[in-house]
Amino acid sequence: MVKDHPTVLVVEDEPAQRDVLTYNLQADGFEVQTAADGDEALLMVEEVNPDIIVLDWMLPGTSGIEICRRLKTRAATMAIPIIMLSARSEEVDRVRGLETGADDYVVKPYSVMELMARVRNQLRRVRPAATGQRLEFDDIVLDAETHRVTRQDKPLKLGPTEFRLLTTFMEKPGRVWSREQLLDRVWGRDIYVDSRTVDVHIGRLRKALCVHGGEDPLRTVRGAGYALG
Repeated sequence: MVKDHPTVLVVEDEPAQRDVLTYNLQADGFEVQTAADGDEALLMVEEVNPDIIVLDWMLPGTSGIEICRRLKTRAATMAIPIIMLSARSEEVDRVRGLETGADDYVVKPYSVMELMARVRNQLRRVRPAATGQRLEFDDIVLDAETHRVTRQDKPLKLGPTEFRLLTTFMEKPGRVWSREQLLDRVWGRDIYVDSRTVDVHIGRLRKALCVHGGEDPLRTVRGAGYALG
């Protein structure tokens, strides 16, 4: 499945709350994966590479606070926003959650509408294109809402795969993406595509970006992958 819709991992051991969150997130256009305990959550993070995690503090097995600590100390997962849910309302608990690495802290019982707003707010920070924002890098402008790309104010024709590749690069300029990471982000984990296919589409993207002249903005990092700028 191509990740056009951001993926939220909901880690909550109470079935009723898990179902309410899943229903509302799906209605808001998110792909939702769930886990009922801490150990399952750690496996799901590896499997689905979520864009954001809604994480309950009190869980069977590994606690939410320990999951947060582990994810925020790993290079591969430290950038994933984590919204911590907890019945602990004391300031010392809130501070502990944030100091462990949580990006936001919501006290139970909470307003579902408020939580949804906090999810969208965190998502704007890490995947701006998913919320329809306009992205700019040098003379390249990508409008995620209208699916239009221009360079030097001239329109570019990009195929759907090239558009998703460019979106991925423009959301994190300078970051080096491996072929495997691009396959996961652009094609999806459940679709088998040879890694050399990435090279083919990178070539098409480069051609499209330079059709009106200008330097190639994509950089090949030997043995590592590709980056924008």
